[in-house]
Amino acid sequence: MLMQNKKAVIYGAGGAIGGAVAKVFAREGAIVYLTGRTLETLEPLAKEIGGHAAVVDALDEAAVEAHLSTMDRINVSFNAIGLAQQGIQGTPLTSLALKDFTTPIHTYLTSHFLTARAAARRMLGQGSGVILTLTATPSRAAAPLTGGMSPAWAGIEALTRTLAAELGPQGIRVVCLRPDGMPETATIDVVFGQHAQGHGITREAFTAAMADRTLLKRLPTLAEVAEAAAFLASDRASAMTGTVANLSAGSLVD
Repeated sequence: MLMQNKKAVIYGAGGAIGGAVAKVFAREGAIVYLTGRTLETLEPLAKEIGGHAAVVDALDEAAVEAHLSTMDRINVSFNAIGLAQQGIQGTPLTSLALKDFTTPIHTYLTSHFLTARAAARRMLGQGSGVILTLTATPSRAAAPLTGGMSPAWAGIEALTRTLAAELGPQGIRVVCLRPDGMPETATIDVVFGQHAQGHGITREAFTAAMADRTLLKRLPTLAEVAEAAAFLASDRASAMTGTVANLSAGSLVD
């Protein structure tokens, strides 16, 4: 097993990506700690995989620190928090309200900073650990109608590199996962709908166009992202840090 006896904390575990990653982590032998804002979304999954569920607001500094203080060690931290997209994407920047622009920047960067910092403080004493971050292709692509999401994702990738530079000498790896949109997730389904409206086409047509622009002529799946996360968190990826794993199915080429 890739993650035998590793203790992994997942923030935003009630979402599609967090939940998918939690299942693969557990299958690979990890002891999984699921966190989110409501137990109702976490407890069924915790029961299914034999994990632990706790209410933790990843934007609450005290809550993040208090939760990790209950653990004797942390080997993997993965931040997969999501954000309601209504009004956030699909609007030209010239028509976008300041609050809608700054919300994703504040939410994603604050959350990733707090969770990564809390994990790193504990990993320093161990001399090992893996911190996984999550972005999306507009962090690099010239994608219209993404509002503040593009700079938020780009900021997370910059934070990933800075953390890796500071923590690498102490044996801690920091890696970012960058998938393209996955229509099987409810959030992306909404986003694609907003973009389709902004472009004046149907959601189905927009989704097809997104798939056609990839080298594989399809979009990535939740399963592919989850499997990649487990590999990156494992010792088999021990030489990887300060980098972004391109899981875009070829919509971006490095």
